[in-house]
Amino acid sequence: MSESEERVQRASGERVAPPPKRRGLVIVNTGNGKGKTTAALGLAFRALGRRQRVAVVQFIKGTWKTGEAALAQELAGRMDWFSMGDGFTWVTKNPEQDRATTQKIWELAAEKILSGAYDLVILDEANVAMKHGYLDPAQVIEVLRRRDPLVHVVLTGRGAPPEIVEFADLVSEINIVKHPYRQGVRAQMGIEF
Repeated sequence: MSESEERVQRASGERVAPPPKRRGLVIVNTGNGKGKTTAALGLAFRALGRRQRVAVVQFIKGTWKTGEAALAQELAGRMDWFSMGDGFTWVTKNPEQDRATTQKIWELAAEKILSGAYDLVILDEANVAMKHGYLDPAQVIEVLRRRDPLVHVVLTGRGAPPEIVEFADLVSEINIVKHPYRQGVRAQMGIEF
């Protein structure tokens, strides 16, 4: 039932079933702006603050030494971090390798989503892997349908496929208004990585 239908029912005096108190959401952070992973990690810290278990599985970014991965080591046991990518596609320049690596990462990601061990699973840069054809959106949706109904999953990265956007409960598109890179400022430790 839509929100407007619910308001009409309330106004007419009909009983309205209360919304479910809690259910796992599929959240997509996409768009060309900076902050998709940052937003997902904000959710991770919120979940950790509520004593929930978090897993982060990174597609693409595996070769980067990031501040968030360093902190995740300190949170071991509450937050599990898996960086397995070979690097950005413009670095590897090897689509077959990227496709094979992505399939290994996806096997691990699916295992974490279905394990029941986590309240929140973040699939960082999964949208990019799907956009490049290294990961099939139908494969992702099939696993998301089978997950425990209380598990939240966040998919980040540019170019979220339409099927994923349609399936998701929450989609945020982050756009560039202004970025220091355009003024010649390179990526900075503690801000971009």
